[in-house]
Amino acid sequence: MAVPSPVALSLFEKIWRQHVIVERDTGPSLLYIDRHLIHEGSFHAFSALRERGLSLRNPQQIFGVADHYVPTVSRDPRDACTPEITQMITRFEKNMQWSGAHYFPIEDARQGIVHVMGPEQGITLPGSTLTCSDSHTSTHGAFGALAFGIGQSESTHVLATQSLWQPKPKGLRVLLTGQHRPGISGKDIILALIAQIGSSGATGHAVEFAGPAIGSLSLEDRLTMCNMAIEAGARFGIIAPDDLVFNYLYGRPFAPQQGDWDQALLRWRELVSDPGCLWNREVELDLGALAPMVTWGTSPEAALPITGTVPNPMNETNITLRQSMTDALSYMGLTPGTPLSTIKIDRVFIGSCTNARLTDLRSAANILKDTRSKVPGIVVPGSMQVKRDAEQEGLDLIFKQAGLEWREPGCSMCVGINGDTAPAGERIASTSNRNFVGRQGPGVKTHLMSPAMVAAAAVTGHLTDVRALYDRIS
Repeated sequence: MAVPSPVALSLFEKIWRQHVIVERDTGPSLLYIDRHLIHEGSFHAFSALRERGLSLRNPQQIFGVADHYVPTVSRDPRDACTPEITQMITRFEKNMQWSGAHYFPIEDARQGIVHVMGPEQGITLPGSTLTCSDSHTSTHGAFGALAFGIGQSESTHVLATQSLWQPKPKGLRVLLTGQHRPGISGKDIILALIAQIGSSGATGHAVEFAGPAIGSLSLEDRLTMCNMAIEAGARFGIIAPDDLVFNYLYGRPFAPQQGDWDQALLRWRELVSDPGCLWNREVELDLGALAPMVTWGTSPEAALPITGTVPNPMNETNITLRQSMTDALSYMGLTPGTPLSTIKIDRVFIGSCTNARLTDLRSAANILKDTRSKVPGIVVPGSMQVKRDAEQEGLDLIFKQAGLEWREPGCSMCVGINGDTAPAGERIASTSNRNFVGRQGPGVKTHLMSPAMVAAAAVTGHLTDVRALYDRIS
């Protein structure tokens, strides 16, 4: 039974209430799921369906694409790094054919990382609920959707029932203020927020990014911020949709068409938090006070402005945190007091569902144009569409002329399960979303930053304030 609406509701609350099928006094609610995205790791869910004699409740609301394990050296599954992965991709194709759901094969012109091609195809819509068996599904919240990652058993439930039991989180508003300055991207904003509130600072909350500075951010900036909201522990990241979102979605294949579009637009314009709605917590972030950010440790919360120095664990009074910092510095091979801008790197990676869209590639190419990278690296576009658009603009030639490899779309070195890893012990400047121990290869040391900052590191061979290079390219 739906709860009567109070006078003022947050954006999250509005969408949640519109999708509640069953609400109990305590415990999780049963939510209707509008669209479910799956990738090649879904064989567990399909096996569970077959074991129970079940089929998909609504195949037209399910969308499948291979992205995590696919090779980036070609579009041929036989070029996967192991025979087992080739078999996984082949099995996924058979499962998708059996399911009758929408499928984007590895050779499809629409293929890409699920959180890049989903918005491109109009699968991601304002006011919808969207799930995927991937932790960074919160990316889609940049369109005003309730999007969240789920496990394989939960995926089985969605495939069979088009619904899911989900506990309702609290509300956390992140108020963005100040002037958005050159050199500061969505990646810098979200790293600064995580550094401020910690990797568990938003646990149990749905985070809405709001405030006067939102209008100055590109759609790609917003996608990056929602993508990494989970790195602060949030279940959801969401931003009220505006004309930037509406204009982007118009005419997309799976978005409302013709007469349905006008009706959808009327509904979407109501997707804002009401004045006076209540929040469990509020955090403010002044964009005008930010500098480009980099991580120094083994968690996204271990981030500082590039103008800073490696912190000293002995200055930390919390014993547990002090030990964590000590362990991180030991793994990263860093000494307290070292200026971050002097840390040398061995390799760069530009890609991932966080930063592999066209504007991400443009910002990196802008720095790399007419230069040579001092270290090797790969550039992996987020989708076939991004790849085509980048090549039409000649961005691929800029990367190649700089000495970097231009690859096919996929998750690639972000998670390193498709063979794209760095040699043991190397230090990487990366646009990915996690810098956990060994994530990009055994003993590999990962520094997270924006695409422009990665490009600046490639040009200089060390972590560098990209703003110092703007005079050269202006």
